[in-house]
Amino acid sequence: MTNKSNIFDRIEAQGNLFGHPKGLYLLFFTELWERFSYYGMRAILILYMTKLWIENGLEIPESRATLIYGFFTGFVYFTPIIGGWIADRYIGQRNAITIGGITMFFGQLVLFSFNTHVGLAVGLLLLIIGNGFFKPNISTLVGRLYREDDKRRDSAFSIFYMGINMGALIAPFVVAILCNSWFATKGVDENGQQMIMSYGYKYGFLAAAIGMALGQIIFNLFSKKYLLEIGEKPSKASRQPETEVVDGLTRNIAKVPLTKIEKQRITVIFILTFFVIFFWAGFEQAGSSMTLYTDKYIDRTLFGWTIPTELFQSVNPLFIVLLAPVFAWFWNSKYGSRLTTPVKMSLGMILLGIGFLFMLFATTGVLTEGAGDQEVVRQKAALIWLIMTYFFHTIGELCLSPVGLSVVTKLAPVKLASMLMGVWMLSTFVANIIGGFIAAFVESMGAGTIFASIALFVILLGVLMLVLSKRLSKMMHGVN
Repeated sequence: MTNKSNIFDRIEAQGNLFGHPKGLYLLFFTELWERFSYYGMRAILILYMTKLWIENGLEIPESRATLIYGFFTGFVYFTPIIGGWIADRYIGQRNAITIGGITMFFGQLVLFSFNTHVGLAVGLLLLIIGNGFFKPNISTLVGRLYREDDKRRDSAFSIFYMGINMGALIAPFVVAILCNSWFATKGVDENGQQMIMSYGYKYGFLAAAIGMALGQIIFNLFSKKYLLEIGEKPSKASRQPETEVVDGLTRNIAKVPLTKIEKQRITVIFILTFFVIFFWAGFEQAGSSMTLYTDKYIDRTLFGWTIPTELFQSVNPLFIVLLAPVFAWFWNSKYGSRLTTPVKMSLGMILLGIGFLFMLFATTGVLTEGAGDQEVVRQKAALIWLIMTYFFHTIGELCLSPVGLSVVTKLAPVKLASMLMGVWMLSTFVANIIGGFIAAFVESMGAGTIFASIALFVILLGVLMLVLSKRLSKMMHGVN
C-alpha cells in the first residue's frame, strides 16, 4: 500500500492540468490518434467493400459486406479480453499498448498496399489482433492514475472519451478529402454534372496508418515521465507479497480468494455488460445500415454542395466533443452525483431508442420506383432526421459508455482489472455481430421495420434496467 500511495503522491507532485493528472492527457492524445486510425478506416470500410471494382471498391454484395463489417467490428472488441489477460499476467499494460499499436499500424498498411479480398482479410485480422492488446489496457491505465476513492474518475473518463471522439471527428474529414477529392478520379454524367468515377480509398487507409504511428510515438516518448512505473509490469508481478495471519496461519494476500463483495461487484459488471450488448448493436448501425441508407436515401445536398457520406461519421464525435465537457461537469454536480451508474446507463438506452424513431420518420419521406439495381429514388429524406438521430444517440452514449468504463475500474479487483475491462468490451463484440446480422436484413425487411424494431426493443430494455437499478446499486456496495 505504501508503494501505491507513493506513486499517487509523485503523480500529484507533477501538478494537475484542468484538475487532473498530466498523465491523463498523455493517454488522451495516444487514444486520440489510435481512434483517428480506427474511425478513419471505419468511415470508408463499408463503402470500400460495396463499391464497384471500377470505382476502386471490392464489389462485395451489401448483405455480405454488412456481415463482414459486423464480424470485424465485433472481433475488434473480443480480442481485448485476451489482450487484457496477457497484460495482467505477463507483459504489463504499457508493453501491450505498444505491441497493439505497431500491429494495427501494419494492418492499415496492408489495407493500403493490397486492394484485394485477401488484402482486406489480412489487414482486418491484424487490426483485430492489435486492438486486443491496445484497447483494454489504455482504458485501465486511466483508472490507475487515481486513488480508489477519488471522485474525479467519472470526470476523467469523460475527458478521455472526448479524446476518443476528437480522433473520430477529425478522421472522416481527412479520409473524405483524400478519397473523394485529392485521389479520386472525376468525370461528367449524362446530365453534365460532375461525378466521381473512382475513389481513393487506399489513401484513406494510409492516413489511418500515419495516425496510428503518431499515437505510438507520443506514448513511448512521454509515458515514462507522466505515468512513472504505472503499467510497466503485469499486475501479477507488481503486487507485493504481503501476508496476513488468519486463525494462526500466515497466508499470502495475493492468493486470497475473492470476497463476497468482490464477487457481487463482478456479477454487476456481467449484468451491465449484458444490457450494453443491445445498446451497441443498435448504435453500431451508424457504420453499416445507416451509412448505406445515408448514401442512397438521405438528401445530402447543403447550399448546393453534396456532403460526402463519409463525413456523417463525424457527426457523432462532433456532438461528443461539444457535449462531453458538459457531462463531465454534470456528473460532478450535486444533481448528477445523485444518479447511480445503472440509472445513467438505462437513460442511455432509452435515448438510443428515441434516436431510431427519427430514422423511422426519415423512411416515411422517401419515394422510390423499382427495386434492386433498377431502383430509382424520386424523393430523398430530409437531412434533419439523420442529424437528430445522431444527436440522441450521442446523448445516450455519454450516459452509458464513459461511465461504464469508469465503473468497471471501480468494481473490478486489481488482479482482474484488465481482464474484466476486456469482458466489458466483449459486449461490443457480441453487439457488432448482432448488428451485422440486423443490417443484413435491411434489404429484405425494409429499413423502416428494422429501425422501429430497434427503437422499441432498446427502450424496453432501458426501462427494465431502470427497474433493476436499486438492486444493482446494492450489489455494488458503495460504488456509485
